[in-house]
Amino acid sequence: MPFPRSCGILLHPTSLPSPYGIGDLGESARHFIDFLYDSGQQIWQVLPLGPTGHGNSPYMSYSSMAGNPILISLDWLAAEGWLYSDELAGLRDFPADWVDYDRVNVTHMALLKTAAQRFREGATIEQRQVYKDFCASKAFWLDDYALFMALKEQFGGKSWYQWEAAIARCQPEALEHWRTQLRSEIEDQKFLQFEFHRQWADLKAYANDAGIQIMGDIPIYVAHDSADVWAFPEFFHLDPETGEPALMAGVPPDYFSATGQLWGNPIYRWDRLQDDGFSWWIERFNATLELVDLVRIDHFRGFSGYWAVPQGEETAMNGEWLDAPGDAFFQQLGEKLGSLPIIAEDLGVITPDVAALRDKYHFPGMKILHFAFDGGSGNPFLPFNYGRNFVVYTGTHDNNTTQGWYQSLNDGERQNVLDYMGCTSSDGIHWDFIRLAMSSVANQAIFPLQDAFGLSSDARMNYPGKGEGNWGWRYRADYLGQELRDRLHKFTGIYGRLPTEPAPRKKREEEEAKASADNHE
Repeated sequence: MPFPRSCGILLHPTSLPSPYGIGDLGESARHFIDFLYDSGQQIWQVLPLGPTGHGNSPYMSYSSMAGNPILISLDWLAAEGWLYSDELAGLRDFPADWVDYDRVNVTHMALLKTAAQRFREGATIEQRQVYKDFCASKAFWLDDYALFMALKEQFGGKSWYQWEAAIARCQPEALEHWRTQLRSEIEDQKFLQFEFHRQWADLKAYANDAGIQIMGDIPIYVAHDSADVWAFPEFFHLDPETGEPALMAGVPPDYFSATGQLWGNPIYRWDRLQDDGFSWWIERFNATLELVDLVRIDHFRGFSGYWAVPQGEETAMNGEWLDAPGDAFFQQLGEKLGSLPIIAEDLGVITPDVAALRDKYHFPGMKILHFAFDGGSGNPFLPFNYGRNFVVYTGTHDNNTTQGWYQSLNDGERQNVLDYMGCTSSDGIHWDFIRLAMSSVANQAIFPLQDAFGLSSDARMNYPGKGEGNWGWRYRADYLGQELRDRLHKFTGIYGRLPTEPAPRKKREEEEAKASADNHE
């Protein structure tokens, strides 16, 4: 569906400031929403919100439907009485501008388990009923996820296909045994999801009241070591003996990589998913759209055709293109959910069938300004080649910051940028690119927060292909000053991207101001 002309900022919640080592769903998230509101923005784009494992990548989650417990606000838990203030006092010596995931995971999980235990022992009848209702409403994914995480801890963090054979294959007797054996640990995991979803719902309501829509992210593939694959192996191409992927996801060799990219995620059994009415996928979209207003589909082209690499291959060279039932899927999804607020990540090798699928359902595609300045005037990422139904980015989480990107160009590439723009302003190349995105005809313009600050490569969020050291950047609270708010608001207005209808919060402010003025007359 096409979206109105608007503007927004890409920032994952882990990058928010916090005294506890990682951004969370507490006050700093509300302060960021206030910043978006003050600066005329209408979109907060986040990365996938699921629980992360090795490498801390939001795109390799233990569940495609659960929330990440590490984002739970510890202050919120203390306000509820499940943690004590003195237990939080020792957490204030974390780095201010980087996430030390090893420390954060250990310290936070210990406190989260303490909170879960106190809830089990001290919750009121009313609180227990609210919790019980939550668990019932999320049973499709929550029961499997909670047991999966309890088992993962029981087996020392091993992947599910390395567990004892009976439980790895979800044999009923083994499932019943471990549900009994790990009852408390399972309840801990359910409580953490209960808290995550309560806190996130409160935050989303705060954002929507300010006229801010949250854009989420659905990676087309799920992690092999996930509750999704463990609980629903019939929907994935797996080796029946080992549980390893029999067909792996990736992309073929291209200009950037002579061997392609081998991601290792198991490929879907689309025939079985379709025979089941795509019910698993519909549940996944339902779970995501409870958390966000809009959703970007990562690797959208995989819904039309996907690159499948056989088990045992070490590169993506020896794969083949296979068809996916994308048209049938989106038709079924629309019948179940109604309007589909989807953005298609259509980067990479986009063949006519992929563009046709995107356009049939009026999904906006993506444009990246960093990709615009080679290949001549026909480059589809140059702004004069855009249509309206697109989202333009300066760069994404997978790109360098605009300052870092510009500094990395050789003299000829830099000259191409200067020739196109005519000149650069004294504000810096990052502001030139923000304005270039805002001034385009694309309905939505989004840029990473790092670009608003003019930060260089050390603030980059992710280096694709690098397994460690990503996802750690954080900003400091004093970065969101009034001058930045005013400048963003000014440019957003110049390029016609301010809200056309006042947000509920704005209406209240206007009514209160009018009432105050009337009282003084």
